Amino acid sequence: MAKVITTWTPEDAKFWQSQGHSIAQRNLWISIPALLLAFAVWMVWSMVVVKLPDIGFKYTPNQLFWLAAVPALSGATLRIFYSFMVPVFGGRRWTAISTASLLIPAIGIGMAVQDVNTSYPTMLMLALLCGFGGGNFSSSMSNISFFFPKAQKGTALGLNAGLGNLGVSTMQFVVPLVITAAVFGGMGGESQTLIKNGVEKQVWLQNAGFIWVPFIVMATLAAWFGMNDIADAKASFADQAVIFKRKHNWLMCWLYLGTFGSFIGFAAGLALLTKSLFPDIDPTKYAFLGPLVGALARPLGGVIADKLGGAVVTLWTFIAMIAAVVGVLMFIPHNGVGGNFTMFLAMFLVLFTLTGIGNASTFRMIPVIYLTEHQRAAVGRSSAQINMDAAKESAAALGFAGALGAYGGFFIPKMFGTSIAMTGSPDAALYAFIAFYLTCVVVTWQFYARKNAEMPC
Repeated sequence: MAKVITTWTPEDAKFWQSQGHSIAQRNLWISIPALLLAFAVWMVWSMVVVKLPDIGFKYTPNQLFWLAAVPALSGATLRIFYSFMVPVFGGRRWTAISTASLLIPAIGIGMAVQDVNTSYPTMLMLALLCGFGGGNFSSSMSNISFFFPKAQKGTALGLNAGLGNLGVSTMQFVVPLVITAAVFGGMGGESQTLIKNGVEKQVWLQNAGFIWVPFIVMATLAAWFGMNDIADAKASFADQAVIFKRKHNWLMCWLYLGTFGSFIGFAAGLALLTKSLFPDIDPTKYAFLGPLVGALARPLGGVIADKLGGAVVTLWTFIAMIAAVVGVLMFIPHNGVGGNFTMFLAMFLVLFTLTGIGNASTFRMIPVIYLTEHQRAAVGRSSAQINMDAAKESAAALGFAGALGAYGGFFIPKMFGTSIAMTGSPDAALYAFIAFYLTCVVVTWQFYARKNAEMPC
């Protein structure tokens, strides 16, 4: 198998049926587990921070919220750079390199949590390094966007992102299980004594990091030997930087902050929020459910957006998200009184589902927008050249939107923490989310969804 493909024309039906489809599918199904592992490592602190006080780490609640939020901050920042790496280095090379980088935080966390004297700055640095996992999303989506024709981009990107997003729920399900046993025997280190409500038990918190190591190695090898680089997709940073002059690049970043930013922010902060509002509930038993339904909804959202159009799906998703946040406000305790955990969790599951659908529909919009832009300015270019130029720009735009959207993973947990610290309640943060989603409704309607919109998609 040629590692570098010199001719790639997925819009050509004959090429697609004869060889393009099988090559694209192989690259997609190697990309998905690599991205799943990236999400698992990126969000692992959302589970680890809940257990740190119980095994003897003396960190304040605000410090714990910082540990949960910082990976999203670094991951979002790295995404800005990762957005442009695939056309520079090639999808196969960069997928292998970026997947291998996950070994650094995975092994580091496994070593650090074994010593309660590990300094807070060390823990903060490891949390920052987990951002490697967050960065991988932008390069992964950029890479997969090159392989598929316009008519199948929504479904392909939905599968890559949706099943990749399963890494969050997989991690939140697996970590509480593996920390209860000496999975790696003597090689994994000694157990820690966890004290909860006066009851002692042995845990191996280091397994939260170590458990991913063998899978990261396998995914790295699969990417290196099984994926492809597309020669025609090569582009310098300067070639891709034209997206910064595109108005719709910034508008779509705003919308994706509302969808993916909400998904990753709620995933990072829900466990600590639950522990704060419902102290008798063990959040690690339920935290994986939200990211699970959100991730599973993303491929479905891609299929729906391919059929109905991304803008219409995005518009109604934001309207429904406003209603779901109102539902959360109805079922949380106020002034220590009331609250219904079952309905609180149900409203968040609705929110996660909607974010998954919105993640897919916004990413369906971006390639259509850039193809339309290039078709409107098609002077002197062949159809194949127009398609490739549009693919290069939309790939960069997908990655960059993913970068800015990921900042939601930092702001949402911090907004919860700040609101609780200042007012004793997360209400202020939730009202701020409603206001933000309203702006997303207006932008989607004005530019993309209404009749005679500037850029119908």
